[in-house]
Amino acid sequence: MSQALQSLLDLLDLERIEQDIFRGRSRAAVIPRVFGGQVAAQALVAAGRTVPEDRPAHSLHAYFLRPGDPGAPIVYTVDRIRDGRSFTTRRVVAIQHGQPIFHLSASFQTYEDGLEHQAPMPPAPDPVTLPTTQEQLRGYDHLDPEVVEKYIEARAAIDLRYAEEPPFGRFGEPREPHSQVWFRTHGKLEGAIDEPLLHIVLATYVSDMTLLDSVLLAHGRGGWAVGDVVGASLDHAMWFHRPFRADEWLLYDQESPSAYGGRGLGQARIYTQDGQLAISVIQEGVVRVPRQKLNG
Repeated sequence: MSQALQSLLDLLDLERIEQDIFRGRSRAAVIPRVFGGQVAAQALVAAGRTVPEDRPAHSLHAYFLRPGDPGAPIVYTVDRIRDGRSFTTRRVVAIQHGQPIFHLSASFQTYEDGLEHQAPMPPAPDPVTLPTTQEQLRGYDHLDPEVVEKYIEARAAIDLRYAEEPPFGRFGEPREPHSQVWFRTHGKLEGAIDEPLLHIVLATYVSDMTLLDSVLLAHGRGGWAVGDVVGASLDHAMWFHRPFRADEWLLYDQESPSAYGGRGLGQARIYTQDGQLAISVIQEGVVRVPRQKLNG
């Protein structure tokens, strides 16, 4: 296991300070606020620690309310909304400086047999043939080297590879609002830490990294790395359909059906390398063009 992955696992390992109250820490992100995927993942950890292990998470719905302060701890309070025969529901509020910054509802279910079908996996290149994030980022002369190193550090625990050039690699001309990335952790999850909830939590963490890329592609924008848009996640929803492992390749197939009113919508499906539909994701975010660049 890489040191970066161990650091991420430590970040997601919350401190329990009361039966249903947990405390998490943060680390600096590329932008001066807490990374949204971190808050969502930590909130899911808090919820999952109040649920029997034989009930894996099957969905989450969340809203980002205020920017998180990376210099302060985050307190997660869990409400045990429902404990049914098959389903368990939890609500989590993340609090900093006395104010809620995020809230999440998550549902967990015991395993059941039932009807089964899925959307087929789309064509995608073999992940091992694609450049790593580090190789790709350091190959762009137009990017600020300090920003590049921050991006690399922020994603060091995750092996994330774009199937085509990312928004910040080639911009200026609109492209199809569709993006694919392969991802897995930098290292295997083994021993006591290898539990189903952790794989779901890690996928939740990664899901906030690239989902709005397709919005940027549709308008020829390079994104946060080049400063031609500003934005933030507004809400996030995920449905976990089938078992998967976050330390094995997962294809994140993303598209944007709409952007309007300073907001952009991204929707995606995540597949295992053998073609199983593992997760569906939808997110809306603020996507604003600075006034001086609206006509640029």
